[in-house]
Amino acid sequence: MNIVRAFGDPPPAAAVKLAVEALAGGDIIGLPTDTVYGLAAYPFRSGASDRLFRVKARPRDVALPVLVAGEEQALSLCTALTPAARRLMAHFWPGPLTLVLPRRPDLDADLGDDDATVGVRCPAHPVPLAICRRLGPIATTSANRHGEPPFSTAQALAASLGPEVALVLDAGPCDRPPSSVVDCTGQAPRLLREGPISFAQVAAVAGEG
Repeated sequence: MNIVRAFGDPPPAAAVKLAVEALAGGDIIGLPTDTVYGLAAYPFRSGASDRLFRVKARPRDVALPVLVAGEEQALSLCTALTPAARRLMAHFWPGPLTLVLPRRPDLDADLGDDDATVGVRCPAHPVPLAICRRLGPIATTSANRHGEPPFSTAQALAASLGPEVALVLDAGPCDRPPSSVVDCTGQAPRLLREGPISFAQVAAVAGEG
């Protein structure tokens, strides 16, 4: 396992290339986000998500969310997007807002046992954005064992999970609250977890127009 420096905007091309190659090969990597450090897998590669569930010790009935580079990638994962969901994407992305959306029935991605919905976020951090632009949507989860506090540094992640990940990208401390999570599968958005973006803010934007 290597810790690779990934400071800068854009991050070093060599670091992004290593991450993309590891993910495409089915490996698990650690990476910074605009909230905390995460673990990532390429869910379109057979067996990769199973490895991520094992490393995380996360039950498969707790589906993996997905990071995307923008709305276009999000639309490749979901169907029946409401006007409210589109407004939330346009207003809060990139940023700490995860939208739970109706999953495309033909989506060939292993995200867990839930085939009906997909949690999608466009993060405000150059590292995952650069990876997603090169590779496509990636399955992620906070870097920790299921139910334990997440790691806020690359060094802590590597010390705990190093033998089980192929690569850790280091972009300095990441120690912000987890994203707000909003269910947009119905006509009216529904708060599942309040984070940096309050539901009052969500409701105000979703109700526009």
